[in-house]
Amino acid sequence: MREPCRRQPTEVMMSEHRQHPPPVGAAAPEARIPIHPELVAAARWLPRHVTNRVTLRPQRVLTRMAQAFTRRGPEPVAVTVSASLTLFWPAGEPPKAGPPLPALLWIHGGGFVAGSVRQDLARCADMAAATGALVAAVTYRKAPEHPYPAALHDCLAALRALRVMPGVDPERVAVAGASAGGGLAAALALRVRDVGDPPLAAQLLLYPMLDDRTGKHADERHFRLWEHRSNAFAWKVYLGDADPSAAVPARAASLERLPPTWIGVGTNDLFLAESRNYAARLRASGVPCELAEVHGAWHAFDGFVPMAAVSQRFAAEHHGFARRALAVKA
Repeated sequence: MREPCRRQPTEVMMSEHRQHPPPVGAAAPEARIPIHPELVAAARWLPRHVTNRVTLRPQRVLTRMAQAFTRRGPEPVAVTVSASLTLFWPAGEPPKAGPPLPALLWIHGGGFVAGSVRQDLARCADMAAATGALVAAVTYRKAPEHPYPAALHDCLAALRALRVMPGVDPERVAVAGASAGGGLAAALALRVRDVGDPPLAAQLLLYPMLDDRTGKHADERHFRLWEHRSNAFAWKVYLGDADPSAAVPARAASLERLPPTWIGVGTNDLFLAESRNYAARLRASGVPCELAEVHGAWHAFDGFVPMAAVSQRFAAEHHGFARRALAVKA
């Protein structure tokens, strides 16, 4: 088992939390950490609360309008009638020869209700170049039109298709995602284990949405983009009539036999406590887990300020973990 990293005097800190987690359903601990200096300017114009039943439709429309002015990226490859994969090769195009490559299934965020692969085009291209792996970003169905388990089924179908894709080493496949995508990646790793599919090489969970029981934070002044109201709405429409014990990663009875895990989260993120708790449970279950906390960072900071040094260090952390887990030579 890989030893947990010690704390380092940098903004991105690998941490091993030994304190007892808060009771299930309790509010997260009070936040008193100021916003990171490199993220202050962006924080001035970003809201704390974005997604709810009233704002969801205009949010989707505005997202589509904004993406109309961005590059399209690679052409998606259909997997099922509802799922597709957009492929990002390390060299920008499929290799003409050579050994099969490791692969990473990327699941975008958006609270289970919004978002698309196009929001992560640069992220996926950078990840492929930095890790030497084929990064395959999945398009999946969204709630409330398609509640659980639609998105998870799409991701599982995409993962199975990725494993048998020409040029992919099926024994070196990992899953990764951000926010709700991180929650889906965690749920997918559990599903892979439970149905007996080939084991994953790793899971990378960026500020993951893991626990529907997370309540209002004692101090949300430094939060951006996601807080307790958005969280409650998103989980409600995603779960629908589903049994939370089957659908929510943090409610899983056992976390044993899961792949080595990397979790990264900011200290001004609603998901800080649930990320700590999940990491602690993984370690207690014998799963190697690295937890990187970014002091002063709010939710999805690296997607909005990608060129900031703190965001670059955050990317370097999880890119390095992916390279090690997928056994990619530098």
